[in-house]
Amino acid sequence: MNVWVVKPGESLTADEVIQFCREKLAAYKAPKIVEFIDALPKSAIGKILRREIKEMNKKKQMPKP
Repeated sequence: MNVWVVKPGESLTADEVIQFCREKLAAYKAPKIVEFIDALPKSAIGKILRREIKEMNKKKQMPKP
């Protein structure tokens, strides 16, 4: 699972991320799918809620009836 948050005013495409990772990482470690979100889910004290990111990923992977 790979989630990317892009700063306002910046631009980044999925192809750019995949290409960069292919250059820097082993082939099996490079992401095949890249997803962009507006902001990471955070707790009241500012920690990133990894379980919510995992839940978002599970919902997208569930087969539709």
